[in-house]
Amino acid sequence: MLQRVQTIFMTIAALAMVLMLFFPIWEKSDSNYEAEKREYAIMDAFYLKYKQIDSDAQEALLGTQITFPIAGGAILAALIMLFSVTRYKNRMTQVKLNALFSLITAGVLVGTYVYISKANQLFDPQVQGTFLIGFYLPIVAMLNNFLANRFIRKDEQLVRSADRIR
Repeated sequence: MLQRVQTIFMTIAALAMVLMLFFPIWEKSDSNYEAEKREYAIMDAFYLKYKQIDSDAQEALLGTQITFPIAGGAILAALIMLFSVTRYKNRMTQVKLNALFSLITAGVLVGTYVYISKANQLFDPQVQGTFLIGFYLPIVAMLNNFLANRFIRKDEQLVRSADRIR
């Protein structure tokens, strides 16, 4: 049945992974605000952009790096979770799909961290960048996946106990 509480948690998890594609993940700006030219880096699920901003607010793109594995992992995780929502008649399949979702989401988080640690070395390595909402969305997805698995197992135990009574 699609109106179960775990369906809501799985849908939120898939939505969080899709939203990760649209929100920035990380940014860092130069700590020297008095300089004539400031450096700025921002990362989303598709690109890491390295810019220079003049005192006249003119932007110059210094370089880009493709971060498509993050986007690919997020899309794959969202598709797996949406497929898992449709497998409501077989709870053990849902648990296996949700475990795969957790592995892919963990991979997305590790990949994001690797890209961020490399990008942090672009300029002023002593100053850390700022994690933005896109970084926290996979964590939200994993928490919702955990709750969904908990309720799926609870349903499975209820069905098994009802089978013993018959």
